[in-house]
Amino acid sequence: MDEVASAAPKRWQATDLPPEVTSFVGRRHEMAEVKRLLSGARIVTLTGPGGVGKTRLALRVAADVQRAFPDGVWLVELAGLENPELLTDSVNEALAIRDVSHRPPVEVLIDHLREKRALLILDNCEHLLRACAVLAGTLVRAAPSLRILATGRQALGISGEQTLVVPTLPLPPPPGSGGGPSAEPAARSEAVRLFVERATAVLPDFTLTEANRSAVEEICRRLDGIPLAIELAVVRLRALSPEELLARLDNRFRLLTGGSPATLPRQQTLRALIDWSYALCTEKERLLWERVSVFTDGLDLDAAEAVCSGDGIDRQEVVHLVIGLVGKSILIREDLPPTSAVTRYRLLETIRQYGREKLVASGQESALQRLHRDHYRRLAAEAYAERFGPRQVSWLGRLNLDHANLRTALEYCFGEPGETSAALVMATDLLYHWTTSHYLREGRHWLDLSLLCGTGSDEVRGRALWSNSWLAVIQADIVSATTMLEEARKLGGRPGHEPVLAYVALYSGMIAMFRGDVDLAISLYEEAVTRHRADDDPAGQALALVRLCLAHSFRGDWPSAVSAGEKCIALCDAHEEGWHRAYAMMALGVGVWCQGDGPRATELEKESLRFNRSLDDLLGVGVNVEVLAWIAASNGDHQRAARLLGVLETAWQVIGAPLSGYGHLTRYHDECEERTREALGKQAFDTLVRQGSKMRCDEAFAFALEEEAPRDEPSGEAEEPSPLTRRETEIAKLVAQGLSNKEIAASLTIAQRTAEGHIEHIMTKLGFHSRAQIAVWTGEHILNAHGNRTPDG
Repeated sequence: MDEVASAAPKRWQATDLPPEVTSFVGRRHEMAEVKRLLSGARIVTLTGPGGVGKTRLALRVAADVQRAFPDGVWLVELAGLENPELLTDSVNEALAIRDVSHRPPVEVLIDHLREKRALLILDNCEHLLRACAVLAGTLVRAAPSLRILATGRQALGISGEQTLVVPTLPLPPPPGSGGGPSAEPAARSEAVRLFVERATAVLPDFTLTEANRSAVEEICRRLDGIPLAIELAVVRLRALSPEELLARLDNRFRLLTGGSPATLPRQQTLRALIDWSYALCTEKERLLWERVSVFTDGLDLDAAEAVCSGDGIDRQEVVHLVIGLVGKSILIREDLPPTSAVTRYRLLETIRQYGREKLVASGQESALQRLHRDHYRRLAAEAYAERFGPRQVSWLGRLNLDHANLRTALEYCFGEPGETSAALVMATDLLYHWTTSHYLREGRHWLDLSLLCGTGSDEVRGRALWSNSWLAVIQADIVSATTMLEEARKLGGRPGHEPVLAYVALYSGMIAMFRGDVDLAISLYEEAVTRHRADDDPAGQALALVRLCLAHSFRGDWPSAVSAGEKCIALCDAHEEGWHRAYAMMALGVGVWCQGDGPRATELEKESLRFNRSLDDLLGVGVNVEVLAWIAASNGDHQRAARLLGVLETAWQVIGAPLSGYGHLTRYHDECEERTREALGKQAFDTLVRQGSKMRCDEAFAFALEEEAPRDEPSGEAEEPSPLTRRETEIAKLVAQGLSNKEIAASLTIAQRTAEGHIEHIMTKLGFHSRAQIAVWTGEHILNAHGNRTPDG
């Protein structure tokens, strides 16, 4: 199994836009118009046919205006989502909201966005039009400072929506219109510029010359300036000259129209070019193109070999066919971190839809969907088998990359008669994917749905019940968890199903702890440890020891707490296991801190934090930062404690509940907060907490790990407050950067008149008469003093 590097943590990050892997050409007018629309409308939708560049335009605008949205610019890619019921969950996932409560996801999303000045991009809405319209309307009514930028082949059709039909790229003037013979004016055409830039990527020595200018211009005209069509055509320059490429385009289009290609509709132009790309593939490349269309949001080589080989394609041929499709720009290599040992590929949505049409026409769609489901069912089972050991992290990383495919496989199970039992097994095998990633709520959805169908053996159903009860406990849905454990206990009482009882004891202990019955919880945890040891289940044993450690600490039996924690770490070390070990270090840290060993507790929590951060486990991170705050307060470092409490405000807001699943620890939090506020005084405490809550993700981790000092250490004297509001401060910075009123308005998506009014107010407040004076004052009072941040953070 190849190693897969887990993604770097992104919680409470202000933007989540993918990097541009190719240059962005033209669209100056459209960009200005979208910014103008965003300055006055809450919802703006970019419409147009496939391949015209709606997504690229939306992303470029978002990158340009992100400083106008200090609370975040977020992309929600919907092309791979088929189930409208999961739309809100997908938005929550994209916004990194890991709310583990049992509230409806739309309430969670509204609460997160209600007070935020943010931009949400809903990309490729056409197949979820009604669901997107309802959600967008709900959000803008609830969150007055939210803007939504949507893309799709048609408008959402809701009140207050402004639309922009994204045109094709401007073309060079036709021959004989006075455009002149020079290649230089031709290069000013955005369509020609795109052609030349992409051609240079294919052939580094390519240049637009007098000799090839006419052919290049005519190719762009034949392709109606459709960006995707131009990019597909340019790939042919590896084998053809521009003149040869033009001749073959003309021949293909005339076959479609029976005459002049001028009569060809734009959507048919793109279709014809994709047809040509398809025709230029070998027979086996075409077959692979069709088959990879069953994947959602990308695939790796292992998946292509498992799903697409057979019936005309040998397994060993797949890698060569993939290389061929990459070379023809059908498959696109994804941009993964350099540490990743696997390569992933994806199809542009227009290309995927084309391949899917061919697959349906071949009559093989159902068979490929089943092969796809079988592959990801095996993947889930292998990951579950590796849940406790040295390969655990790489498997969790792989499941995260393939989440959309896992979802598609589960949806297939519920769409086919007799397949719900497979869904029950698969959803249960994905337990650690649900608990360690962003998808706990979705895990409950699939397990609830599977259990409701009532299929599966007693062993599988019992395992599904206790797995789902764990998710319910994390969500504080104690009633549901109790009901599921009661049924699981009955199944575990049957011969051959005793391992179920070990987990019933474990999660019943968590419920007892939640209800404050510490003695019962300890008894149940000890039963779970004994049963798991007898069943030779180290994962269950580790989970029970972590909880036993915390329960003994809570009761004040610190020697027993330390003993349980150290046993758990030794067990994990024997199996080279990471995730359970991180939680064991967290629990042991609490125990040794209660014994008075602050330095050892600090090192345990920091080591645990580093691991949880690498896995992007925000719940684990939150508990680590909690304990570090308690330690700081008990050591008398109240300024550090206050800042850490501020970091926690942000973290727990994202998760949806403080110390979710560890509610009995809230007494330590309350004691820490009370002690820190009393030591600092209310004003200083509030200031430091606010500073902590405004830290970026990377700053918060560095501060918690004491890798660097916070930027805003409070001095003995209070800083003189700025006379400018937050918006005026923003505009003053842009003035200092030399931007004109028009550029400031475009940057902040406000009207130019509004920008001018703000500048007048700034001059009045400061007693100035020129923009130069504003620039000097800004440099002295804001940029230098606050590290390019506004006075309030």
